[in-house]
Amino acid sequence: MKYYIINLGCKVNAYEAKVMSDLLTNAGFTKGSIDDADIYIVNTCFVTNVAEHKSFQMIRKAIKHKPKLVIVCGCLSQMKEKEVLAIDGVNIVLGNKDKSKIIEYINNYKDKVSKIYDLTNIEFEDMQLNNFDKTRAFVKIQDGCNNFCSYCIIPYTRGNVRSKKKEDVINEIKNLINYGHKEIVLTGIHTGNYHDLDYDFADLLNDIVKIPNLKRLRISSIEITEINDRVMDVIKNNDILVDHMHIPLQSGSNTILDLMNRKYDITYFINKINKLRNIRPLISITTDVIVGFPNETEELFNETIDNIKKIGFAKLHVFPYSVREGTKASLMDNQVPENIKKERARKLIDLSKELEINYINNFIGSYLEFIPETYKDGYLYGHTGNYLSIKVPGDKALLNKIVKVKIKKLDYPYCVSNICQDTVDIR
Repeated sequence: MKYYIINLGCKVNAYEAKVMSDLLTNAGFTKGSIDDADIYIVNTCFVTNVAEHKSFQMIRKAIKHKPKLVIVCGCLSQMKEKEVLAIDGVNIVLGNKDKSKIIEYINNYKDKVSKIYDLTNIEFEDMQLNNFDKTRAFVKIQDGCNNFCSYCIIPYTRGNVRSKKKEDVINEIKNLINYGHKEIVLTGIHTGNYHDLDYDFADLLNDIVKIPNLKRLRISSIEITEINDRVMDVIKNNDILVDHMHIPLQSGSNTILDLMNRKYDITYFINKINKLRNIRPLISITTDVIVGFPNETEELFNETIDNIKKIGFAKLHVFPYSVREGTKASLMDNQVPENIKKERARKLIDLSKELEINYINNFIGSYLEFIPETYKDGYLYGHTGNYLSIKVPGDKALLNKIVKVKIKKLDYPYCVSNICQDTVDIR
């Protein structure tokens, strides 16, 4: 039987989709295409209205192929079990638990079934990977969030904070390195909140950077409040941690940050960024920004623009505020009209391009290492440690190797480069 997984959403979903794929392959199933599978798994997202709509759209798309089984799992089904179960053609509905038991559900299937757990107080569901489809291998170390930002549905879709055992994290990374991966990306719903009893995120970083043959370690995202002095020390003393961090800002206005129930103000954020840049002067710091949050006036939006410029991010990920039923923000007065959200999002997207170009220009004429991830028409494409997109003429044999290049020019969004042949690492 052939299977096909439609995956939506975050890096955690991508990791879990890969786990399900490996389990199916190991059980004798064959990976098919979107047109010919016998089993479709739709791993859904619910973080915004757009994500919810797309998840339902992908479920309907899977059903149109009239497969033997359609399985829906993830955040949408965790929150809207009845609506998903009522869809004619959906056979199995899971939430954000039991994805590791996908074979059991398939083998035992007799009639339409749904299994949704209360995630408010559960243990970490252990999952392990020995390889990943991409050059950068994701390792899920944590799940859940206890922050309850007023706009965010994730604490309800993912449940309480829980973490993978430290020994399991280390062993999984060692296996991935042995398979040939040179870069590991630590991911979770609230990654920096990792803990295994009294062993915390800084302890984990300290142990991971000591693993032999690991070339790069990347943190998928971390809250500014979690970059404490001990984490700073690891960043300062280990160049295996890349020169890139994704640190969500969400708003550059203290008024809006307070309404969002974020755990910092702008002064705290800027001071912590300055401390980080004292350690890593040319670090790429990217961020998330929500525009059009309830009560965001033009003046408060302009505050956000001013503070973004002051911080000097390398890139912005911009999200128009999306009302999520069940969150505090959905009940707030002074909701911002959609047309104003779109206009503010456009302004920040334009600013993001300007910031990205300014950051990249720091490296024109410099020598950097990158790992080629794809090959097309005689060019290698990949990323440096600080996440610059590289395009360089080269040989397909260099895929997944560490290659030193000289940055010649910017052809947005790519840095066009020359390979320094004497420094190619072909291990």
